[in-house]
Amino acid sequence: MALKEINIFRRHGKQFVPDPRKALLPDIFRGRPVIQPDITPEEISNVIAICPVSAIGVESREGNPSIQGCFIDLGRCVFCRECAFAVPEKIRFTHDHKIATNDRTGLMVHQGVDKPISVNANLIRKEIRSLFRHALKLRQISAGGDNSGEMELNAAGNVNFDMGRYGIEFVASPRHADGIVITGPISQNMAEAVQVCFDATPQPRLIILAGSDAIGGGIFVGRPAIQRNVLQKYPIDLYVPGNPPHPLTFINGVLDLIRS
Repeated sequence: MALKEINIFRRHGKQFVPDPRKALLPDIFRGRPVIQPDITPEEISNVIAICPVSAIGVESREGNPSIQGCFIDLGRCVFCRECAFAVPEKIRFTHDHKIATNDRTGLMVHQGVDKPISVNANLIRKEIRSLFRHALKLRQISAGGDNSGEMELNAAGNVNFDMGRYGIEFVASPRHADGIVITGPISQNMAEAVQVCFDATPQPRLIILAGSDAIGGGIFVGRPAIQRNVLQKYPIDLYVPGNPPHPLTFINGVLDLIRS
C-alpha cells in the first residue's frame, strides 16, 4: 500500500498549495482580460454582438463623446472567450486570478488599461478588519446556482487550498456565521430564503457575491424567474467574479478584505 501511495505522489506531484497568496495559475486559466488600445470600432461592434451576456459595452474616451472605446464587465462576463476568439490580437485573457474587489466599478476592464484588480481599502467597513481579521465564518447560499460555483467554494476549504489555515471556514447555520456568500442568480424560489438567512446572521454581517451569476445575473439576467431585489437593500462587501470563481480568487479576495 505504501508503495502505491508513493507512486501516486510521484505521478501527481504536490497537490497542496503552500501559499495561496503567492500561487500562480497556468496560462490556460481564464483570468483578467486585457483589451488592446488599438481595437477598432468595427471589432468592438463584432464582439458586442457575439457576447452572450452583454458584458461588453462602449464608453466615451477621455470625456469626448465622439471617441468611443469599450470595456468588459467582469461582473457579467462568463469567461467564454468568444470575444478573444473573434479578435485574438485585440482581446486576451490573462492568467491573473486575483480579480476580486469590493468596488463594483472596479470590475470594469477598460480598453487600453492593463492593471491588477484589487480591493479598495477606503470602502472597507472598519469593523470588518477589527473583528474578522483572524477568523471569519461564512454561510454559503446556493440561490439557484448550477453547482459549479458551489463546488469551487467547497474546494477552497479542502486540503489543497485549505483556507481554514487563515481561520476562514463555512458553517452550517447563519446563527454561527459572520456573513453570507451567495452563488447563483437568485431565483424567485430562493429570494425569501436569502433574506431569511441574511436576517439570521448576527451583526455586523458581510455579503459576498461569488460568480458572475450572483454578481450580474449571468445568462439569466432579465428572466422572469430571477428575483434580485434583496441585493439592492444592502451594501456588498466583496465581489468575486468568475464562471465559476477559482478557489484562489475567492481566498485572496477574502484575505484582502479582512486583512491589511
